[in-house]
Amino acid sequence: AICAASKQVLQSKSLKQLLEVVLAFGNYMNKGQRGNAYGFKISSLNKIADTKSSIDKNITLLHYLITVVEKKYPKIISLHEELQSVPEAAKVNMTEMDKEIATLRNGLKAVESELEYQKSQPPVPGDKFVSVVSQFITVAGFSFSDVEDLLAESKELFLKSAKHFGEETNKVQPDEFFGIFDQFLQAFSEAKQENENMRKKKEEEERRARIEAQLKEQRERERKAKKAKENGEEEGEFDDLVSALRSGEVFDKDISKLKRNRKRITCQATDSSRERPVTKLNY
Repeated sequence: AICAASKQVLQSKSLKQLLEVVLAFGNYMNKGQRGNAYGFKISSLNKIADTKSSIDKNITLLHYLITVVEKKYPKIISLHEELQSVPEAAKVNMTEMDKEIATLRNGLKAVESELEYQKSQPPVPGDKFVSVVSQFITVAGFSFSDVEDLLAESKELFLKSAKHFGEETNKVQPDEFFGIFDQFLQAFSEAKQENENMRKKKEEEERRARIEAQLKEQRERERKAKKAKENGEEEGEFDDLVSALRSGEVFDKDISKLKRNRKRITCQATDSSRERPVTKLNY
């Protein structure tokens, strides 16, 4: 894991570009104070997530950095794909690994010593210890040699990568060095997801606001249309009345109505008199 992780942090173009953007951010923010820096400690990466906005405490510099990166340098968003071995390398403690290698070496030497002792003893009929262990020592020796070579290569690449990023090679350990990148990658991924959640939430709020505005506008149109219709009916009745007054039609209608009423009353009176019985008086 250390070999692969060391190669990845050394060769990752996205990581290099990201660090350049972070440096530009830092120089801009420290303008007039500690600006124009040529570099920074990689441990500063994880301070980005702790730098909060003065307007919204839930927003950090890392959120803003990701927003800029998505727009200007979209390839950086896939940074974790170029550093896939970093999380595993962050779990490796070189001191403990050296101890384990030393234990294996001592164990192998002990077996070799026992083998030499058994070889010096008179052979026992049917005893296969020497032949079996000799074969084991041969295979184990080659395997252990490969492990030592791999460990040496891991140390060499790790020291090269640590030096490349300006770390003190005699002090820093792989778990500490790669742990910085691992922690940043986790924070980067979380902030990216939070940005996406905030973006979706904002879009949903804007969508609801548009719908509410449209409904409000529609209700207002309906209200105005209803009011206009009511006003139109009232104005229509008033216009009809004015027109009737001007033409005298209203008076003709009233006179005709009066005549009809009088005629009806007269008819009713006549019918009533016809039906009333007549009583003759004899004097």
